[in-house]
Amino acid sequence: MPPSLTAPAWHVLTGEYPPQPGGVSDYTRQVALALAHAGREVHVWAPGDAGVRTEDGVTVHRIPGLFTPAGLVRLTRGLDGCPAPRRLLLQYVPHAFGMKAMNVPFCAWFAARRRDERWVFFHEVVYPWSPRAPLRHQVLAGTTRVMLRLVAGAADRVFVSIPAWAEHLPSRVRGLAEWRPVPSTLPSEVTGSAVEAVRSTLGPGPWLGHFGTYGALTAGPLEAVLVPLLRTGGERRALLLGRGSRAFAEGLGARHPEVAGRVVTRDSLASEDVAAHLAACDVLVQPYPDGVSARRTTTMAGLALGRPLVTNTGHLTEPMWRELGAVALVEGTSPGPLVEATERLLADAGARSALGERAAQVYRERFALERTVETLLRPGPMKGSSR
Repeated sequence: MPPSLTAPAWHVLTGEYPPQPGGVSDYTRQVALALAHAGREVHVWAPGDAGVRTEDGVTVHRIPGLFTPAGLVRLTRGLDGCPAPRRLLLQYVPHAFGMKAMNVPFCAWFAARRRDERWVFFHEVVYPWSPRAPLRHQVLAGTTRVMLRLVAGAADRVFVSIPAWAEHLPSRVRGLAEWRPVPSTLPSEVTGSAVEAVRSTLGPGPWLGHFGTYGALTAGPLEAVLVPLLRTGGERRALLLGRGSRAFAEGLGARHPEVAGRVVTRDSLASEDVAAHLAACDVLVQPYPDGVSARRTTTMAGLALGRPLVTNTGHLTEPMWRELGAVALVEGTSPGPLVEATERLLADAGARSALGERAAQVYRERFALERTVETLLRPGPMKGSSR
């Protein structure tokens, strides 16, 4: 494809897009809107009932079974019907492509799109491999590695949500991978009146907050931290936000009836309301089994709002978290240090205020959506191409 002086139109390929729920859905919409507001032509291609509509300057194309063979025929026809030059930006999450996260045909299709510039943002990369895992898991681990090599090997520019993902990329691509943290998918500012309205509804605290999805891997660590914190302080309450919070709280109350009446949930709020509730919390508690990392939008939401936040390290934690001073960070996943760090913050209003201010500053400087758009719009390392 000969070089063109015309700026390419952006064509974002994603497995989910609002109103479909999910972190990648919210992130993709943020990026698409920001690029459109920067004056770029933006198209989003996502699964759903067939149709095309323009939303806030972004043209959204819905194709049933987008990543199936039949869907790829329609996608090819749709892309080829759009003027060149075109820049594909693939939001890469293996399980979002269907076929039980083993959609090799789609990855081969992407690798073959030589007529277009191909960029990839790797939100996730491969299924972990273990020689002791069941055979079906070993097949899944091997297949996701084949998919990764197909896509990364064909990409002209590669982004990763955390540096650890780059280690899985082919060696010829690894050095070109750009780390781009995922920003908060919630509003980064809320009005004082909105926060006061939430506090008036909740009543006196202090309030411990948590924002998440309460999956099997995070529910246990969260329970191990919350229960001793609620048992100790007679006035303390916990505010649990996000899908799954109600079911988690019901289970928590059944196992620990002494704290059942001190847990409040908000399961399905609009993003603006989630932000207002987070901003109303005194301390956020965010334990992770693999450690805090720059792909954790639940942590980014708290930082963006300037909330004091307690979290922990793990094998996916980037070294910067130990240096930035944006969170109260404890080493490892043991609940005891997390409880102690939270107790220290609850006892020191000045420390909470200072940590919150530092969190907001670091977020603006390093993680905000504006930083992502700046990276996308400026030239970066490009893999050589034979096109």
